[in-house]
Amino acid sequence: MANLSFGHLRLTPPKILSLGFVVLIAAGTLLLCLPAASTGGRISFIDALFMATSATCVTGLAVIDTGTQLTAFGQIVLLVLFQFGGLGFVTMATLITLVLNKRISLKERLLLQESMNQNSMQGIVKLIRRVLIYSLVIQLTGAILLAARFMMDMPFGKAAYYGVFHSISIFNNAGFDLFGDVHGPFSGLTRYVEDPVVNITSMLLIFLGGIGFIVLSDVIDFPKRKRLTLHSKVVLSTSAALIVIGAAIFFWLELNSTLKPLHAGGKIMASFLQAITPRSGGVTTIEIPLLRESTQFLMILLMFIGAAPGSTGGGIKITTFAILASTAYARLRGKEDIVMFRHRISKENVYRAITMTLLSLMLVVISTMLLSVTESADFLTVLFEAVSAFGTSGITMGLTTELTTIGKVLVIILMFVGRTGPLTLAYALKPKNSKELYRYPEGNITIG
Repeated sequence: MANLSFGHLRLTPPKILSLGFVVLIAAGTLLLCLPAASTGGRISFIDALFMATSATCVTGLAVIDTGTQLTAFGQIVLLVLFQFGGLGFVTMATLITLVLNKRISLKERLLLQESMNQNSMQGIVKLIRRVLIYSLVIQLTGAILLAARFMMDMPFGKAAYYGVFHSISIFNNAGFDLFGDVHGPFSGLTRYVEDPVVNITSMLLIFLGGIGFIVLSDVIDFPKRKRLTLHSKVVLSTSAALIVIGAAIFFWLELNSTLKPLHAGGKIMASFLQAITPRSGGVTTIEIPLLRESTQFLMILLMFIGAAPGSTGGGIKITTFAILASTAYARLRGKEDIVMFRHRISKENVYRAITMTLLSLMLVVISTMLLSVTESADFLTVLFEAVSAFGTSGITMGLTTELTTIGKVLVIILMFVGRTGPLTLAYALKPKNSKELYRYPEGNITIG
């Protein structure tokens, strides 16, 4: 991996990306600490750090209520943070460079390649232009639809502001809302559980933000090229399977419970939204603590899988899950090659998927154990919080607002690692590569 020189420093793209998130979080923390950011005086440093990290890492977990305890200034600080955090600070910096009509340097192209998970720099600036245009159009459309619906409940100016804020928040999979602490520490969108405009718009925004900009560009080009890349096929097919299966299981488990008071259309919309939102969306229309434990565990599994690479979401990523499932399927059938859509998957990708999953699992397990010690909550609630933070899902069973200071620090670390990615962070912290001078003889170990 190429190193970039900055004075006497030689930084790899993963290190710069990780440091970029740290700088954004630090700036956001300082701004949220200002008296102008909160309605009831200064918020504590740890709470400001938590909120800034949650916004930058597009998580949505909140230790204070965004709608009532933050001023318009504080809310806009969060909005800027999750816009930069969702699209990536490198992408946003490129936007400024393009607006100023300046040349994109080789260093910047290397950073863009890393931030978008691309294998080469070819066409990277063109892709970034598309990402910015698509994002603007999608978020603007979402803002108009939501504002039009909110106008039925509030004045025009407030509806327009709410439409813009929630469209950007939902598309970037941030999960923050402004509806106040009406139903406890959960999403204020519970009041719109049977509203088709809010539900369908939210589902589309989460889905489009979660499939990744590479796939989005590929889909838009499909009428002209008449084909999709292997990456797009895997992301779209796996996403569709997880959404449909997740919605069906949610519907089956909650039909005679939380879904019982809803009409038929409301039951279906609620099932699909709750199947889509764990994969990093963060907005819910059903109160999570009221769900059955089996349904809550289903959401934990979906949060751990997360969204697609190069998207606004977290988790181990859809492609990682798809490769692991295909590997297991191939081994069960006695096949040596892992094949997806008539393409053989390289062993390097398989090793990367296994490493990513094991690192993520270890992180969640250790964090859950520590949170079980520091927090006064049952195990499932703690596990749910840990996976939600790692998957940058932003869904809670009510623990977030009750976290101790140590608990907040642990969740902050989980959100940061979940957004930057365990492998990216590992590459950022790893020592300089050294060439192996010899190899050990091969040995056999009995498995199973």
